Amino acid sequence: MSATEQELNAFRQQVSAWLADNKPADPGFLLPQSFMEVGTEQQLEFLREWQYRVWNAGYLGMAWPKEYGGGGVEPVFQSIVDQEMRRHAVPICFNVIGLGWAGPLINHIGSEEEKARYLKGILTGEDIWCQGFSEPDHGSDLGNAQTRAVRDGDEYIVNGTKIWTTMGNFAKYMILLARTNPNAERKYDGLSFFLSPMQVPGIDARPIRKITGEYGFTETFFTDARIPADCLMGAEGQGWKIAMQTLQYERGAEAGAAGGLAFVRVLINDMIEELRDMTRDGEPLLRDPVVRDQLVQLIMEEKANALCEKRGAIQALGTDYPFSLQLSHKLRFSEYGRRMRQFAVGLQGAAGGLYVGDAQARQGGFWQRAYFNNFSTTIGGGTSQVQANIIAEHVLGLPK
Repeated sequence: MSATEQELNAFRQQVSAWLADNKPADPGFLLPQSFMEVGTEQQLEFLREWQYRVWNAGYLGMAWPKEYGGGGVEPVFQSIVDQEMRRHAVPICFNVIGLGWAGPLINHIGSEEEKARYLKGILTGEDIWCQGFSEPDHGSDLGNAQTRAVRDGDEYIVNGTKIWTTMGNFAKYMILLARTNPNAERKYDGLSFFLSPMQVPGIDARPIRKITGEYGFTETFFTDARIPADCLMGAEGQGWKIAMQTLQYERGAEAGAAGGLAFVRVLINDMIEELRDMTRDGEPLLRDPVVRDQLVQLIMEEKANALCEKRGAIQALGTDYPFSLQLSHKLRFSEYGRRMRQFAVGLQGAAGGLYVGDAQARQGGFWQRAYFNNFSTTIGGGTSQVQANIIAEHVLGLPK
């Protein structure tokens, strides 16, 4: 039986009260704006403790099965929690690749043994997950991955390199796409998918310093690394199909995520508040007609994106172009975020050139940092160009 509106309202009040009482105090050091900036042990332990508290209170993985650490309730309850977490501006739940991609995949197609082995550790934050898809020499050509996995008895021997493996240096597991048959007629048929352990000899994850000055990404080297054969998901040669299903979770086109905040949500209202005390030629910047026009355009776009999220959940409203809203979700939100943050930095004039650590930087360089960090969202999970091609081909039916 579905929950009543009265029950949902009561639950929302309960969640709000818990968050108000349990929101962590400022730790005195820089917290990540997303899971892609977790670069220090200090940040990691703070966020791991916070995620555990959220899960232990029953507010994470609420729609996942009870027997694997979830709550076993309707997804609407988790949606309410996520909304309230954004409203209370609490820290992120950092284990996003587990919570949002690996976990839903294991929940949907994993064996009972895999569910029992992996799901609870994802929710508690004990088991950190990373993603081994992209490679240095192949860019967005994921189907041409060359990392090799060769069967040797009860193990696979893995050799190759993966890049942009977020939190790879902290991770216990990796969702790994590797080539098990280099002679397959179609390159996609030679790929297999592994739930690979990371803490084994021959795997070396080296942090990459980003333009923000922070870390979070790694380049991961496999040198005769031996991983158990039973971490193969599905059968050999099914890796491309499983990887594409995983990317549907990453791009927001499939449900099933455990919940929690993956990013510090930055809204147009936050930028308007930042502009209230800014002046240009002695006049408040918000009175400038050009600035006001640009702000209104951004407000309309943000509202349209929010309405598209709601519309995408109503099947009858998507019959003209099925899955168009879900498939375009990642492209719309990441590109909007980039332009909105760039606009906020540009309005600061010369002060826009200051950064975190500069005493005169507005809001401690928040908007500059947010702008630089947003580039990872326009690249990860498929670049904006790749996403535009997916929409053109699979929604509009245009030729390749």
